[in-house]
Amino acid sequence: MNARTFNTLGGFQSMLFCIGIYIVALFFSIFICSAIFKAVSGNKSRETSTVQVSKTAGNGQVFVAAR
Repeated sequence: MNARTFNTLGGFQSMLFCIGIYIVALFFSIFICSAIFKAVSGNKSRETSTVQVSKTAGNGQVFVAAR
């Protein structure tokens, strides 16, 4: 009886390991790059404004002016 050997699979072991590491690194780089992009870009379109509230003494109406 001949013993079964896995020489063909053993020859591909280093290549399969490199492909696996590449896929894992590519998968995690998507999350890392998107997190960096969100942290750097931010939402810069918002502007802060001051609100002035004045209340009249006579009739109790409130006027709000935003700038």
